Amino acid sequence: MTDHPAVPPGKPTSYSRVTLSRIMTAVDVNLYGTVHGGVLMKFVDDVAGAAAARHSGGTAVTASIDEIVFSEPVRVGDLVHAHAQINWTGQTSMEVGVRVVAERWDSAEEEPVRVATAYLVFVGVDVGGSPRPVRPVLPETPEDERRFREAEIRRAHRLARRRAIQAHRAG
Repeated sequence: MTDHPAVPPGKPTSYSRVTLSRIMTAVDVNLYGTVHGGVLMKFVDDVAGAAAARHSGGTAVTASIDEIVFSEPVRVGDLVHAHAQINWTGQTSMEVGVRVVAERWDSAEEEPVRVATAYLVFVGVDVGGSPRPVRPVLPETPEDERRFREAEIRRAHRLARRRAIQAHRAG
């Protein structure tokens, strides 16, 4: 077992916020002419990983994608922004919330459209790949507090589902 240093002091939610942006091109589309869901999933994972690494102060790896919802199609030419932040932290894991919006290329003066939301779990790891302690996240606003509480609900559901499946397989 690897010895880990003490947990570093907490950081505010705003410290972890990251935005990545890119213009979607013809290589990103599926057979229906809209941007492939897998392209958006990779984009979501990239921005979430950047937020997790920033918050944890080192390497963090994707442990699970709790949920991803595609609410509007993305088209070639759209300028897409993925916004991520840490919602919750445990001993070694973090929930990252991601919101993806698109600025439509053909209506640039309109407000960006929300095209996807996602919740991912990342684990901080050391150089040997073992889990390492991550600093606590310190919610700053009522919105941050709400996200923190909802992340705890999602975590409780993940753990309950895992226990139920294990019990079913054992029985």
